[in-house]
Amino acid sequence: MTDIELRHLAAMAAIVEQGSFGGAAARLGYTQSTVSQQIAALERAVGGLVFDRPGGPKPVRLTPLGSVVLDHARELLAKAEALADAVDRFKAGDGRIYIGTFQSVSNVILPSVVRRLRDEHPGCDIRLSEEEPEQPQIGDLDLLFYDGRIDGDVEHLKLLDDPYLLVANAGTFPAGPVPMERLDGAPMVAWPLTCDQPWMEQALARSGARPQIVFRTAVNDTLLSMVRAGLGSAVLPWLAVRGAGVPSDDRLRVHELRPSLPPREIYLHWRAGRTHSPLATRAIELAVEAAAEVTPPPANA
Repeated sequence: MTDIELRHLAAMAAIVEQGSFGGAAARLGYTQSTVSQQIAALERAVGGLVFDRPGGPKPVRLTPLGSVVLDHARELLAKAEALADAVDRFKAGDGRIYIGTFQSVSNVILPSVVRRLRDEHPGCDIRLSEEEPEQPQIGDLDLLFYDGRIDGDVEHLKLLDDPYLLVANAGTFPAGPVPMERLDGAPMVAWPLTCDQPWMEQALARSGARPQIVFRTAVNDTLLSMVRAGLGSAVLPWLAVRGAGVPSDDRLRVHELRPSLPPREIYLHWRAGRTHSPLATRAIELAVEAAAEVTPPPANA
């Protein structure tokens, strides 16, 4: 059976549909002798005749063995056609992609990436996973967004620097940059002490600002609701500020800090040495374009 080729089965199916070797040859674009050779090869592989050949104008007929072979031949040919179609769609950018993300990227960068991927490739299957573990792993993901470099056998692309900004109720601070010492002892709401948050708070302390943390939550909307309620201000990266719609909120103001804190760095990762699918390659291109469109507010915001 290992000697059977799809072209042998295609020739057999064409003979049945056309009723003759000559008709099959015309349909397939072969010579009649080529079709005869393919059927002979098929009969050697299965160990018996698949057609009775009465000769003359009478049509050829399937033998009982031929009927068995034809049933499986049609199934295999259909699967081969489906495979060819799937390969063509994959090369055209369809297929499936798994992307790991986190809150800020999900709100600001990924919507543009997902929308454009689906516009360009309506048949693509996009799967997203949003987690912010202490030790992220690429695992089975095709791409992983993370605010920093991750360990392991991975490659990375830096997308942008994400500056830290101060968000406060309107009127809490004068317009423009806020001196760091103004935050010393001031009430503040903040993220939990995971990822870059401990590093950011240590940078505040080194600049002489030790705010009083009165509430912690990982949910940006909840954090900013507490700022609006007057519980305290917040120091957040620009992606989080923009993703939560702060710039268009009349109740809140965004300020730069003086001196400024080092920004967090947003990276896109993938497994080292991995051959990207056309869909993953396009997703990387779109992520770079989306990141380039993200700009922080001016100093007098």
